[in-house]
Amino acid sequence: MGEGKGSTLVHLLVIILCLVAFGFAIAAERRRSTGTIRTDNRTNSTYCVYDSDVATGYGVGSFLFLLSGQSLLMGVTKCMCFGRPLAPGGNRAWTIIYFTSSWLSFVVAEACLVAGAKKNAYHTKYKSMTESFSCDTLRKGVFVAGAVFVAATMILNVYYYMYFTKATNQPAHKTSRSSSTVGMAAYA
Repeated sequence: MGEGKGSTLVHLLVIILCLVAFGFAIAAERRRSTGTIRTDNRTNSTYCVYDSDVATGYGVGSFLFLLSGQSLLMGVTKCMCFGRPLAPGGNRAWTIIYFTSSWLSFVVAEACLVAGAKKNAYHTKYKSMTESFSCDTLRKGVFVAGAVFVAATMILNVYYYMYFTKATNQPAHKTSRSSSTVGMAAYA
């Protein structure tokens, strides 16, 4: 591992997992379920007929790939809580900023993907002819919002790992003082 560079394999795997998650999120948006109202003449009731539920699978797949990428990175960096301490300085500050931002965008992306998959899988039951009726479908843009946050998570993860490796490989600055005590004699 080079000075502050990090493992190229970790960078590559995180990027690939996030790009696959992004692709699945876009595919899920393009293949959302749509419903058409049909009338059953025999029972005089209306119902919805939905096309394929493949978007739900794509949404769950996107969720799992993003979760895998985040888990890989947090496993390698030991979630910034365990292992070598970060050296004080700008790299540590940027590491903390990117770590926090990465987790925030990850949580939003996962929430969008799970909510989209759940809502896409929901199907309306039979209703009588007298009730107002529409087929419930997923709004446009839920999976796209997830895809945008997946891309943001990927970018933030790359910067987090880059600054994390710089902060852990950087030697801590030692101060050279003549005395290691705090001088309070002048205030006595």
